[in-house]
Amino acid sequence: MEDSVQVRCTRCKNVFRDRARRLQNGYTRQCPSCEIVLFFDEDSPDSNIKRAMRLARRARKELRESEASNPRKAAAAPRQYGGRSASNARGTEEEEDGD
Repeated sequence: MEDSVQVRCTRCKNVFRDRARRLQNGYTRQCPSCEIVLFFDEDSPDSNIKRAMRLARRARKELRESEASNPRKAAAAPRQYGGRSASNARGTEEEEDGD
């Protein structure tokens, strides 16, 4: 499931992606190319912002529905220890003697 939404900058018209969970009323973001600050609001007069907010709302809804229908995937995968184990070969006493 895609969790990002395309956003079109109001000034330079470049398109960039942002996570749907972030795009909510009151969120601000700088355009990566022209660095203007974009204000995300449902009642924005800008059609690009309205479209991004609408797409983000739909994406969040689909993510919630997919998580509710498949709870096994929604649960985090168990973490495994990736460090050294206790049976490290360098510290054993079974080194061969030079007879």
